[in-house]
Amino acid sequence: MPNDREQRQVRCLAQPFQTRDAGNDLYIEGYFAVFNSEYPLWEGASEIVAPGAFTSSIGGDVRALINHDSSLVLGRTKAGTLTLRQDDRGLWGSIKINRDDVDAMNLYARVQRGDVDQCSFGFAIKSERFEELGDGKCRWVIEEVDPLYEVSVCTFPAYEATSVSARQRDFAEIQQRRAEAWRAAMKNRIGGKS
Repeated sequence: MPNDREQRQVRCLAQPFQTRDAGNDLYIEGYFAVFNSEYPLWEGASEIVAPGAFTSSIGGDVRALINHDSSLVLGRTKAGTLTLRQDDRGLWGSIKINRDDVDAMNLYARVQRGDVDQCSFGFAIKSERFEELGDGKCRWVIEEVDPLYEVSVCTFPAYEATSVSARQRDFAEIQQRRAEAWRAAMKNRIGGKS
């Protein structure tokens, strides 16, 4: 059974998108992920995506969706209608809009007006690390994403409850391991004195 990191996850970001009219071609463009940007999980706990996290995954077959709905495909890297690149800021994408697709044209108009301006990406975690920040705060650093399944332009991006639950289980396991290590150390100390 795969662990939580190997399962499909979603992270969200309020990030403005732009529309671009290039003659016959229309585009929606913007950042789907920003490096070192805090993704809050719960009070005192967050995640960030480390620079370079998409290096091994952006060359895959990635889809651009509307609200993570796999029946509303805007573009696809394999088809050349979605372009993704990673730079110093994050994961940037350009979606070539199909003028014959009513859903795509409606989304284009909503992004152009500023009614829709948020995004998400769906992925699996290949590598990460946990950091304690002091004052009871902690953070997970996602070091490598692979695979990257999809990027979405969203109306209401939000962390999926399953993602938060998985992180809470991770945190509980970390706390349990620390308590067990402390108990073992105390037991050794007490045992060593006699």
